[in-house]
Amino acid sequence: MPAALPTDPRQAMPRLILGSTSPYRRELLARLRLAFEVDSPRVDEAARPGEAPAALAARLALEKAQEVARRHPGAVVIGADQVADLDGQAIGKPGDHARAVAQLQAMRGRRVVFHTAVAVARVDTGLAQVLVAPVIVRFRPLSDAEIEHYLHTEQPYDCAGSAKCETLGIALLESIESDDPTALVGLPLIRTCALLRQAGIDPLRGMT
Repeated sequence: MPAALPTDPRQAMPRLILGSTSPYRRELLARLRLAFEVDSPRVDEAARPGEAPAALAARLALEKAQEVARRHPGAVVIGADQVADLDGQAIGKPGDHARAVAQLQAMRGRRVVFHTAVAVARVDTGLAQVLVAPVIVRFRPLSDAEIEHYLHTEQPYDCAGSAKCETLGIALLESIESDDPTALVGLPLIRTCALLRQAGIDPLRGMT
């Protein structure tokens, strides 16, 4: 009898789906060199009465992962969300210029915590896990002219807190403190890897 061929561990890996249409999260997940699909979650992102920013981020990340997972039984789905926290007040995506100006004016010279949550869900195994990566950011005492220049240049209206730290937005800041370097961009990859390993997907084994 011929010897059995070694099993390719990649064959046993489930499908991986990113439950987000964010180009920032898509680019970050691609850094892990895993094959993945993208599907848009349909989740109401409104905060509940009295819901703390970190709790809001965690709930929405998990709801996004679970909502997409229900449409793809057997797949491992990643969901993510980010909420900025200014003295306990949740600050989300501004959506337009006027709101972005107001956000940056409120945060200038202040300490803001960006709570970036990542969740992994799989319906057929009941997997549902979420982790939150807090990032402490201190904004410079920005002038109105600096705020206007930044917003007209970058137009970060789809970013929580109106700042893209990976590009010109870094000039808005005095300091960043985090134990998960990509968290501020929108997907904490260290925590994402930990959750994926729980789901049976190890980025260091590859997936094609």
